[in-house]
This record gives sequence, C-alpha cells and structure tokens, in this order.
Amino acid sequence: MSEISYTAEEVAKLLKVSKLTVYDLIKKGSLPAYRVGKQMRIDADDLEQYKRVAKSGAVPSGPQSEPFPVGGQSLPPQPAAASDRRLSRDASRVPGTLVITGQDLSLDLLAKHLERTQPGLRPLRSHDGSLDGLISMYQGNSDIVSTHLLDGNTGEYNLPYITKILTGHSYLVVNLLMRQAGLYVRRGNPKQLETWSDLGRKDIKLINREIGSGARVLLDEQLRLHGISRAGIDGYQDVETSHLAVAGKVAAGQADVGVGIENAVSLISEVEFIPLIQERYDLVVLKTESTAAWIERFLDTVKSPEFRQELGSFQGYDLSLSGQVLYDSEAQ
Repeated sequence: MSEISYTAEEVAKLLKVSKLTVYDLIKKGSLPAYRVGKQMRIDADDLEQYKRVAKSGAVPSGPQSEPFPVGGQSLPPQPAAASDRRLSRDASRVPGTLVITGQDLSLDLLAKHLERTQPGLRPLRSHDGSLDGLISMYQGNSDIVSTHLLDGNTGEYNLPYITKILTGHSYLVVNLLMRQAGLYVRRGNPKQLETWSDLGRKDIKLINREIGSGARVLLDEQLRLHGISRAGIDGYQDVETSHLAVAGKVAAGQADVGVGIENAVSLISEVEFIPLIQERYDLVVLKTESTAAWIERFLDTVKSPEFRQELGSFQGYDLSLSGQVLYDSEAQ
C-alpha cells in the first residue's frame, strides 16, 4: 500500500479538472478522502482505484457530473439530494452552535454580537475563502458564509456563483457591506501601476492569493477580461492566505503588487492602495430546521444600530445596503 497522499488541489491537477469538481467527487463518495487539520487529503491508492472505476464506466456520467462555468470559474455539479445532506448535517452538529465562514474582520464582530444578543447560541468561526466557504455550506459544514465573488461576464457579484453551487438548498443572501478592492503597491507607487491592464507588464512581480478566495477570483476574472495570460505573470504562483500577508510582501519589497481590500492596509505606511472596484460583501444563510431558531434574530442583529455603529467604525466600509435581503431562494 502506498503512503503517498494528495491535496484536493493536487488531485485536480492530476485529473485535469477543477478543485470544485474534486470536492464534488468527495461529497458523492466517489473519491475517499479524510481531513488533516483544515486540509482534505486523498490517498494515492484511492485515487488510482477511482481512476480504474472511472475507466470502466462505473462512475455515473452525464450533465450532472460535469462542471459548468460561471464567468471564468468552473463550478461543481448540481447537488442531487439536499434533504440527505441536511439530515446528515443536523444530526452531527452540536446543539446551539453555528458556523460563520469567511475572512473579513466584520465577521468576528458579527459573531460577538450574535453571542451577546442570543444567549445559548455559540458562534464558531472558520476562515475559508469565498468559494471554499460555499463548498463548505454545500457540504453542510457552515451556516453563514461570506462571499465576494465577481462574475466578469455580467459584472454581478455573488449570485451567479451562489445559485449554481447551492441549488437544492434553501437560503437567504443578505448584504453585510460594500468595500473597495484594488491593488496594493509600495509607497510612492514606483512602478506607476494604475489599472488592471498594468498587471500584464513584464517588469512587475505579483503576490497572489490562494485558490478559492474572493481576491483570487477577482484577479483571475480581470486577467481574463483584459486578455492577460496568467502564465506570463511573474509571481502568479506565489500565494499568501490573507490581505495583510499580501500587503506585507509588497511592503517588504518582495513583490510589486497584490490584490486586496482597502481597510487591510490602513496601518501599513509602506503600502498604498489603488481602488479599482467596489465589491459587494454578502452573507449566505442556510434556512434549515436548525437555523430557524435564530435566523430572524440574526437579521435583527445585522440591522441593529449597535452593530451598524461598530461596523461603521472600520475604515472603507459602505453600509448603505447592510441588512437588506438581496435574494431568497424560496421566493424565486
């Protein structure tokens, strides 16, 4: 038996499919996997067994087993049995807990307010990026997920991704805030970087974000729209897992530019922020038997003057849509 194992990303490269397709195979039980910390691992023997079965034609095929695109991103197949996933999720969740997934500081503030205003409720935090957060919700492991995913074809944020990934689930999409996204450059902007098209220049070095993050999707969509090849960008494969870490690389002179949000660099004097797009930062909330006990109070908390006042103290947040229900899957 081989002792070699792979990450989901490595398996995706080996199979020449998207990482989301690998997650779907895991979810369906077609590809055995296990978790080590926050990372899913697939043993080499199990991968070879899956390939042998697939070659034999025993793995179901057809429209539902093929990924389909939203903008330049490949998304997982449609879920087939949402009720089964909800049953599994509700049976395994500790009563009184809810999982909030995302990386923005506003989510830590939300968790604090929910715990304060709803005695007996214990918010737990997960720090996956937007796409991985939606996958986590698809798998039944998150109750509230933040997302800021641009569909470059339509210019629409979030809904093109959410409605594809969470088909079969009941959920609300609620705006939390709007914020500026753009480029981090060194103080004085020595390379004179001003637009997305400047990222195609050969004299700059990029520091990127991890696959699955909203910033990575934003970058990839802008490169696609501007006809810039990722292969030609120095540093595209160099990855950090937070806005602050990206800004730190730029501040240290280890990269010329990175993609991020405004408020993450407000205290880093060596970095300037160039705003290029206003992104909508939404929350997706599952509507299940277990969330029904607190979902109305959650909405009240997001709209409350106390929460909005504290949230408004963060630099760069626009709260003009905060608390508005933008989409209800059951109302469509």
